[in-house]
Amino acid sequence: MHVAGRFVAEVLSEVGRLADVGVNLLDLERHVRGMIKRRGAESCYWDYAPSFGRGPFRNVICLSVNDAVLHGLPHDYTLRDGDVLSADLAVSVDGWVADSARTVVVGTAAEEDLRIIRATEEALEAAIEVARPGNRLGDISAAIGSVARDYGYPVNTEFGGHGIGRTMHEGPHVSNTGRAGRGLTLRPGLTLALEPWFARTTDRIVYDADGWTIRSADGSRTAHSEHTVAITEDAPLVLTRREAENPATRADSASRPSTKDA
Repeated sequence: MHVAGRFVAEVLSEVGRLADVGVNLLDLERHVRGMIKRRGAESCYWDYAPSFGRGPFRNVICLSVNDAVLHGLPHDYTLRDGDVLSADLAVSVDGWVADSARTVVVGTAAEEDLRIIRATEEALEAAIEVARPGNRLGDISAAIGSVARDYGYPVNTEFGGHGIGRTMHEGPHVSNTGRAGRGLTLRPGLTLALEPWFARTTDRIVYDADGWTIRSADGSRTAHSEHTVAITEDAPLVLTRREAENPATRADSASRPSTKDA
């Protein structure tokens, strides 16, 4: 899974580098297809037909813009200055899967967009920190929810993290908010895709006519961060960590804001 994770990290780094004003989402999709083919990997999205989507999905990456946050279907859209782009990718290499997501700002970044991206990144790091043997699944959920509350963002519980291994979506479900000390006991060998995602002012979602793309119900902007994490005897092992994180989204994050700053 670490091999798959390194490749997923490489692809998402490349998507972040290429995402610029004037770039079409379909061009990003084609570029990622080429990377997957050259690596000899398999897309976990192609032909995927879960109960919550209008399958089969016929793309290899989810690209969601602005108020879209999950399962964005790549389409003929040219990125504009100030757009927020969330990219989510899961691939299989030699039968093992890794899944990760990142959100970037295209061109000129508004502070409120950097803020919500920063919140999802901090929530993800908080979740990873408690992903240790003997802790409970609820500790992960509570850690994510705590960051969301501190930033003043509502949390949707319909979609969250999940188990991962030979296939992309396995049990257990990992809610993005919950009660500490509850749920499954974490044990070495368990691998989870942890993925906090927030919308600025709502926890409700709506679907596009394509049957896949999920948006905030009130049109507010969104962000999504995800890593595949392995529970080990020692520290949690992040299998999809990118070599260089975007420093712009981590500026001013030394201290967490209070809800009055939201």
